[in-house]
Amino acid sequence: MLSAFANAFRTPDLRRKLLFVLFVVVIFRFGSQLPAPGVHVANVQRCIAGVQDSGLYNLINLFSGGALLQLAVFALGIMPYITASIILQLLVVVIPRLEALKKEGQTGQAKITQYTRYLTLALAVLQATGIVALARSGQLLQGCTEPLLHDDGTAAFLVLVVTMTAGTAVIMWLGELITERGIGNGMSILIFCQVVATFPGALWQVQLTQGWWTFGIVLVIGLLIVAGVTFIEQAQRRIPVQYAKRMVGRKMFGGSSTYIPLKVNQAGIIPVIFASSMMYLPAMAVQFNQTSPNMVVRWFNDYFVGGSHPIYMASYFLLIIFFTYFYVSITFNTAEVADNMKKYGGFIPGIRAGQPTQDYLSYVLNRITFPGSLYLGLISLIPLVAFAMIGANQNFPFGGTSILIMVGVGLDFVKQVESQLQQRNYEGFLK
Repeated sequence: MLSAFANAFRTPDLRRKLLFVLFVVVIFRFGSQLPAPGVHVANVQRCIAGVQDSGLYNLINLFSGGALLQLAVFALGIMPYITASIILQLLVVVIPRLEALKKEGQTGQAKITQYTRYLTLALAVLQATGIVALARSGQLLQGCTEPLLHDDGTAAFLVLVVTMTAGTAVIMWLGELITERGIGNGMSILIFCQVVATFPGALWQVQLTQGWWTFGIVLVIGLLIVAGVTFIEQAQRRIPVQYAKRMVGRKMFGGSSTYIPLKVNQAGIIPVIFASSMMYLPAMAVQFNQTSPNMVVRWFNDYFVGGSHPIYMASYFLLIIFFTYFYVSITFNTAEVADNMKKYGGFIPGIRAGQPTQDYLSYVLNRITFPGSLYLGLISLIPLVAFAMIGANQNFPFGGTSILIMVGVGLDFVKQVESQLQQRNYEGFLK
């Protein structure tokens, strides 16, 4: 492993790319710690120290590396871009114009990327407005009575909103720079950095609250979870595809064999994000009805706000399974795959081309998605179970969205570096 790193840094081109990624990450983390203008830094730090759980904003705070509750310049993090990307992926399925753009290749994808940028900025304005309004009203950090802003005026409000929106635009630009000039997907690397930034603090919090014995048990269990997630993330079902020989002009094409890789976790972390967002709705309803709570609000407050009740866990688990099937169904179009195979003379051995191929792909995809959905649900329940059993913070480091992001993006980055090392006849990271 160390020799592979040494070989990577001995290669001038690869060393330049790695150092560029590191340089962008340093700038990114600096912006995540730089307070926005008008923020009362001392009061914010005291309130964060006194608040054990960020409640409604856990997911956004995770993707911002803790910058959200600190009201930093990059407070919104990468979350607006993630939301915009998911929305565009869903709209491609239902809007014919976007579907046609997707089929145009690189030109159409460039237009969809441009639409994603515009939607990201719009969502950033909405999120920044909501967060600054909550900070001004004192509801951003529950239980904090100190003012978080120096000035409650309209001008200061607008400056904060514009600053956070501009920070989101800069994050998009940095991510695209990494993709173009560095290694791997820039947005994924920035998400990875933000999640990893909160990992040591969350892990050390377990030691401070539970002691060294529990801390050691958590480390051992965490290593087993990482090993399991690594195994599942690389697991796939390979469906063999054979291409028949065909004459094009005077040349013979085809006759090759390949496969369609169907991952066990075909949906990634998107179902977890969808389910988490849906489970935040009851907490949001309770927050805005605290003055005159009725029976429904009290029921939601008892079962869906704390996160440790079995009803909450069961609902969260079932939502993840539902969204896993939903997202896989819209991102992997079996009819399109079968049609493309038939068009280019491809077939699955033993399966007729056309509708039988589509039915077979749907059958295999449904069978392999079931264990993938259970895997996502169980991994996502780990922080909730840990919270209920040992009283850990709900930002429990091993499990949920954080461990999926760290392992998934880490594996992808290592594979990207390995592929470039193999091009130069160097030994890679993965055996």
